[in-house]
Amino acid sequence: MKLFDELKWRGLINDVTSPDLEEKLNEGGLTFYIGTDPTGDSLHIGHYSSLLCAKRLKEHGHHPIMLVGGATGFIGDPKATGERNMLTKEVLQHNYDCLSKQIKELFGFEMVNNLDWTKDITIIDFLRDYGKFFNVNYMINKETVKRRLDSGISYTEFSYMLLQALDFLHLYEEKNCTLQLGGQDQWGNITSGLELIRKKHGADVECYGLTMPLITKADGTKFGKSETGTVWLDKNKTSAYEMYQFLVNSEDAKVIDYLKKLTFLKKEEIDALEEKVKTEPHKREAQKALAKEVVTFLHGEEEYEKALKITNALFRGNIQELNAEELGDALKGFEKKEVEDNLLLPDCLVQAGIASSKREAREWINQGSIQINGEKQTSVEFVVSSANAIHDKDTLIKRGKRNYYVITHK
Repeated sequence: MKLFDELKWRGLINDVTSPDLEEKLNEGGLTFYIGTDPTGDSLHIGHYSSLLCAKRLKEHGHHPIMLVGGATGFIGDPKATGERNMLTKEVLQHNYDCLSKQIKELFGFEMVNNLDWTKDITIIDFLRDYGKFFNVNYMINKETVKRRLDSGISYTEFSYMLLQALDFLHLYEEKNCTLQLGGQDQWGNITSGLELIRKKHGADVECYGLTMPLITKADGTKFGKSETGTVWLDKNKTSAYEMYQFLVNSEDAKVIDYLKKLTFLKKEEIDALEEKVKTEPHKREAQKALAKEVVTFLHGEEEYEKALKITNALFRGNIQELNAEELGDALKGFEKKEVEDNLLLPDCLVQAGIASSKREAREWINQGSIQINGEKQTSVEFVVSSANAIHDKDTLIKRGKRNYYVITHK
């Protein structure tokens, strides 16, 4: 399968600016760039597909440049819901340093910062050398701007597409970069860059844009949020176990789409997993393969094995097997409830908000539905005490097969 056909099969092509790009991609040898603004100090799982797409191109003989927008980060790419909060110079520099280190370690891409070529441009030069090439009517018809016209958009964010167009022009002139890769929401910015290059260098310039569909859940919402918040690529913000759990709980309706976009598994392997989803969905083999591939790529085999150990310990109730660090990862996503020390088990369940009444609590205990720190408790006289907490810290209560609660003692 040629590269362009593989990208189409994986669902990684939303639109291209020219049909000629297919042959160019299949031939190899293009220098291309993909960008992100340093709005946070880590990339998240929503960025991952785009970066993997860039890596796919790299493996087929193209040269990727990763642009982290130290300049555009000051401005803010317009979003549908309103103006972005402006970040300070210190925060942007910290975020840039973190992202640059993360991307180099994970992907090994050449890194550039658009602050390097914009910081010395005067406002007069900007308006004369670049702004003169953009018609306001053209700009307000771009989708990202059009969505904001009724609610209002600042001149600052309105100017964002000019800065991104300047990025493409600079990289074309300095590094012979002829392709920009981005999410489908970047179409307007990408085509603005192509427009600027052609007005500066002639209409016959061979430059291209390619956009990728945004990854979504089955309900159409953006992929990348868990119950506890954003799923980050930095394991200090989202542990390997949390990443594993997020992915292993992917919906059946979307898991094959995720496997195509977020892994390097071949078509034959993914087709076999798709059949498993249809015939044996309860085994969740596709979800497990997805979680294994992503966690191993991001954090390594050792972290994957650790995530699997924690998962199995929680499922089987063998949490005593976990060390303090592993237990911390396991319990990180659970809300903690504070209760009095040395409570009878029914009182503890009620005070923690697990049971609505002592009667309900006693029924669960008598039915064998309650585990304390991995051990089934069938006595209503059992005392929940800080003295029995795991690693002298937390007590884990499990109700049924899937409901976990963490309590601490006053």
